[in-house]
Amino acid sequence: MLYKSTYNSPLGKITMASECENLIGLWIEGQKYFLSSIKSEMTTNDNLPIFINTKSWLDKYFSGKQPKITEIPLSPQGSEFQKNVWEILCKIPYGKTTTYGEIAQEIAKQKGLKKMSAQAVGGAVGHNPISIIIPCHRVIGSNGNLTGYAGGIDKKIKLLKLEKAI
Repeated sequence: MLYKSTYNSPLGKITMASECENLIGLWIEGQKYFLSSIKSEMTTNDNLPIFINTKSWLDKYFSGKQPKITEIPLSPQGSEFQKNVWEILCKIPYGKTTTYGEIAQEIAKQKGLKKMSAQAVGGAVGHNPISIIIPCHRVIGSNGNLTGYAGGIDKKIKLLKLEKAI
């Protein structure tokens, strides 16, 4: 059974989804691909420990603290390629950024390939089902531009400013 809960953040309403013990989704309301990884009905349950812990994590994050990604058990649903990209996103330090190209180079190196498409990486980054906690907002264009963010560029800017990355 899938469960959901909401959180009122400085960016707007956030919807969370879980399979009881693991967080499988976290979306800013209205963002691109909102609830796209959810294929069945969800039941609201604000009292699940995963939601209580996630809300506490978000409280810390939005107050300027640096909670660790590992504090929340995550189980994002996606292809092996997407999961590989999302694992790399989790390694981007708080307050730092990387580029789609740098992630593509890392994946190419891991797979023993000559190169990997930065556009393919961008597609995986954009479909990240656990926004903010899996920090896709820390990925920027190779020229330093704040390109793409499923939640909107305005929200990406707010998150990067909160982290003092820009």
